[in-house]
Amino acid sequence: MSLERATRPKIVIDDRIPYIKRLAERIGTCVYLPGSAISRDDIREADALIVRTRTRCGASLLDGSRVRFVATATIGCDHLDTVYMERAGIGWANAPGCNAGSVAQYVHCSLLALGAKLAGKTAAIVGAGRVGSMVGNKLRAAGCRVLLCDPPRQEREGGAFVSLTEAAAAADIVCLHTPLTDEGPHATRHLLDKNFFDRLERRPVLISAGRGECVDTSALKAAIRAGRLGATVIDVWENEPCPDPELLAMADIATPHIAGYSADGKAAGTRMALEATARFFGLNETFRVEPPELPAGFCYFPAAHTSCEALRRYDPRRDSQLLKACPAAFETLRGDYPLRRE
Repeated sequence: MSLERATRPKIVIDDRIPYIKRLAERIGTCVYLPGSAISRDDIREADALIVRTRTRCGASLLDGSRVRFVATATIGCDHLDTVYMERAGIGWANAPGCNAGSVAQYVHCSLLALGAKLAGKTAAIVGAGRVGSMVGNKLRAAGCRVLLCDPPRQEREGGAFVSLTEAAAAADIVCLHTPLTDEGPHATRHLLDKNFFDRLERRPVLISAGRGECVDTSALKAAIRAGRLGATVIDVWENEPCPDPELLAMADIATPHIAGYSADGKAAGTRMALEATARFFGLNETFRVEPPELPAGFCYFPAAHTSCEALRRYDPRRDSQLLKACPAAFETLRGDYPLRRE
């Protein structure tokens, strides 16, 4: 079913959302713009936005527009001022779980690239939502004992969760996958701070692939200098897209917020954003979003000469090498990201 031309909504779309062109036109009239540059003037006559994390959607952007709905093709929604939007009568949707498989692949392949021995090790998953749960499943399948630390889930469900203090004491691997929150009893900004790093007992590998602001950069650098960590893998940063240069140099693997950037994760996020937008405008539409197949003999990072099939499909050392060589290219490396399949 399609809307009559006279009532077709105008949709402003981040031009870096993959696989969306020609599909979004089934919903309305589309304008594609760089996400970080979308302005009040651009959306004044728009009915909807489809964005990524680089578009901050709040009163400063939306006031005075006719926007009625915002969809983000991402799991995270801290770039959406949902309190303002709900007060203003603007609907919104994110794409929960869309790139969970991609992040699990990133974590597993980072550990393989570091040469970490997983069998018999203890991995603490801090933030056990869709992404954290899938990461836990991946590491459990690789032979790890998995601990889940998620106080909000523990309050709701009870069960076998551990505290952050217990995670710090027991973990050989710490994987951080919490959303960014600033209020309430379980706020996550600077969740991993000096107190956390001081409690580490086993020099774990730290993998931060949730939100950069959940880790205190100064405290992390001090912990690395003090030898409290065995290795550090960082995909998300405070002050993106300008990561702390000292921390960038210190990290064993440093990537430009691409843990969830497999073609499969992107396709799922695009599909979920399109279907949410279609539903809002009363359309019973489903979308088939297919990423391209890998070419024969594909190797993500040929220079690494790996025989490991998982690393042939995805090797984070390539992304780390490029970011460390040119930190100013952070956004370009994200926007021009190569084909990666789970």
